[in-house]
Amino acid sequence: MLSVALAPWQGLPLLLRNAEVPHDAASTMKVAVLAALYRSEVDLDLPVQVVNRFRSVAGGTYANDPAADSDPLPWQRIGDRVSLRWLAERMVRHSSNLATNLCLREVGHAAVAEVWRRAGATSSASPRGIEDYAGRDAGVHNRVTALDLLRLLTSLEPQVLALLEHNAHRVDLAAGLPAGTRLTSKNGWFPGLRHCAAVVHPDDAAPYALAVCYTGPLGSGDNVHDPAARLLARVSAGVWQRRHVLGAGENSAGRGTVMRGVAPPEPRRSGRPHRDR
Repeated sequence: MLSVALAPWQGLPLLLRNAEVPHDAASTMKVAVLAALYRSEVDLDLPVQVVNRFRSVAGGTYANDPAADSDPLPWQRIGDRVSLRWLAERMVRHSSNLATNLCLREVGHAAVAEVWRRAGATSSASPRGIEDYAGRDAGVHNRVTALDLLRLLTSLEPQVLALLEHNAHRVDLAAGLPAGTRLTSKNGWFPGLRHCAAVVHPDDAAPYALAVCYTGPLGSGDNVHDPAARLLARVSAGVWQRRHVLGAGENSAGRGTVMRGVAPPEPRRSGRPHRDR
């Protein structure tokens, strides 16, 4: 399933393809955790102890797997005290799962739910931590849609958006853009899926927001060499080629110009299962 939502920045959507179909959230849910943290009254310079034990929404506790984490640095700080600000930066810049759950522990699930509500999300939520498998097995799932990811980006404060400009994983949507293009983004991936939501700032056109969610057999789960990432890059490149006509999308002719060729055909499905984190 390939879902696409595209809009001029702060404008109405121009392209919606399966945009309200829910997907497992993967690391895109970290944006909501970041927003909740920055909107809270928690002192971001507060030192917290780095531990790997968290309370499951199903009761009991769970831990993260370092082998499934893309950021080794927080693991090297187990037992140390670090600032929430540092953890938040690792969460969105390097997509640290451990840092995410530490931030989530401080801000709470209710604050994250309020972020989605305030964004106007209709089918997205992240009610449990990453790798809370007991919660998942109890039916508590982190879900997103491409349209809700666009809504989430639009709702963010400038300082939160600025942090997303430092995303180190410049694959998928970023790979479809010219080198050096200013990009505010957060991606997420594991075997069976690849997502990214971004605000693109061309030098020669108005900024636009693009969210692409893919669930299917192309998702290898590899950080970089992922066929699904290349699929997202193709979508991104198609939008980039039409960046100058996005403002014309309010009329039917402009809308057709934007849509033609942006989203490639749906890849053939193999029925390969995946399990959300």
